[in-house]
Amino acid sequence: MAPADRNGNEALPANDCADERADDHGENAGLRRGLTARHIRFMALGSAIGTGLFMGSSESIQAAGPAVLLAYIIGGAAVFMVMRALGELVVRHPVSGSFGQFASSYIHPFAGFLVGWTFAFEMVLVAVFDATAIGVYMGFWFPDVPRWIWVLAVVFFIAAINMIGVKVFGELEFWFALIKIVAIIALIASGVAIILFGFGIEHHDQMGPQALFDHGGFLPNGVWGLLSSFTIVMFAFGGVEIIGVTAGEAQNPKKVIPAAINSVPVRILLFYVLTLGVIMCILPWNQITSEVSPFVAIFDSVGFSAAAAVLQVVLITAALSAINADIYGAGRMIHGLAEQGQAPRSFVRTSRSGVPVMTVVTMIVALLLGVLLNYLYPDQALFLLGALATFATLLVWLVILGAHLRMKRVIAGENRLPSEFPVPLWPFGSWLTVAFILFVVVMVGIVPASRPALWVGLLWVIALWLCYLGFVRGQGRRPFELTDRTEPMGSG
Repeated sequence: MAPADRNGNEALPANDCADERADDHGENAGLRRGLTARHIRFMALGSAIGTGLFMGSSESIQAAGPAVLLAYIIGGAAVFMVMRALGELVVRHPVSGSFGQFASSYIHPFAGFLVGWTFAFEMVLVAVFDATAIGVYMGFWFPDVPRWIWVLAVVFFIAAINMIGVKVFGELEFWFALIKIVAIIALIASGVAIILFGFGIEHHDQMGPQALFDHGGFLPNGVWGLLSSFTIVMFAFGGVEIIGVTAGEAQNPKKVIPAAINSVPVRILLFYVLTLGVIMCILPWNQITSEVSPFVAIFDSVGFSAAAAVLQVVLITAALSAINADIYGAGRMIHGLAEQGQAPRSFVRTSRSGVPVMTVVTMIVALLLGVLLNYLYPDQALFLLGALATFATLLVWLVILGAHLRMKRVIAGENRLPSEFPVPLWPFGSWLTVAFILFVVVMVGIVPASRPALWVGLLWVIALWLCYLGFVRGQGRRPFELTDRTEPMGSG
């Protein structure tokens, strides 16, 4: 047992995740606490504000029209509730592996196995999606170069970055994310200026908030269009849960994680709603197609071709940022699974700089499979990857909420100290969020275009269950017992 802090909770050691002693195969330095609040905030923004906004928003706009803004508001509220539930878990148990560990202890070891590998699967899918989008973006300048070549180049670049120590990685991710956030703010400001002053642009009188109600009204495709858009909108928010994965490498996680959780969902929601609102006030929603990013289309439509070209560079940077964060999150989650006995033990080992090398290599190999997918199915790759990632994201969020509900029951039943970071609107808000996410899962199965993703997702769950029965000895190693207030994960 670790020494207790002044609140009676178990203190978390500086290196809680791995044995620092040299083994027969080399040095195992353990994960390093090199991530500050600034790193974590921008890492979550980097993962969640990527191709889902810059490219995928076209699909959601086509489905719901201007009413897609409501979908992003509702979806953003659900994401905030999921993140607060995760935050309450993390503050009580700041362990590496995060919700994979919580699910194992509070629900069942298979739940941890399921959510851990599903999150890794989700991150790989989103990373391949973003890498595929980079191939599309590069076609702006090099239309004759096959898309898979650009995807391959991205894989090697990301591999090099993820082999660096976590502090350097966090700095790179900070600057990657900062570029696209500044670009989004600049786009919002430029769009507002165009709406207000016109700058001699033809049809300026048709721009403004009234454009949201022209061309068929605010709900041009009816309520069904709004409901079906949730299958795309929720994909855009996927990845924000990476905040919980950083607990094992965050400096002072009990302070840093809540601050990041409180700020990031609101910022993401504002970026999505404000940005898409400005775009649709300038460019009619029915002229936004999936063939080009709406961010590029808006400047093309008003004759600012140079700005459109510059924006292509920002889009590529944004996708690189998202891929970087996704590979980090997947690798750290598998590292945590290995410490529970739910992944090969070799995934626990880290380099002298604190990088879990085997997990990063595995993620890069998975990305190389994405290169093959782009080579074989260049036209269908984006949509298929997006639909599968939506299912994986929703499954991860459901398990997080399930672990949180179970934790609250344990706290109430054993008269423990109250949570330092309680979820708001308890319990009504939590159960309403569960119902909403289940509704989106049903919509994935109802919408014909996304229905195959539901079947593939169910097959994924069955495959994981068989793997769990076949390869996990007993129930695996639990990271902490429910009778302990905060039990840090040991070295195994």
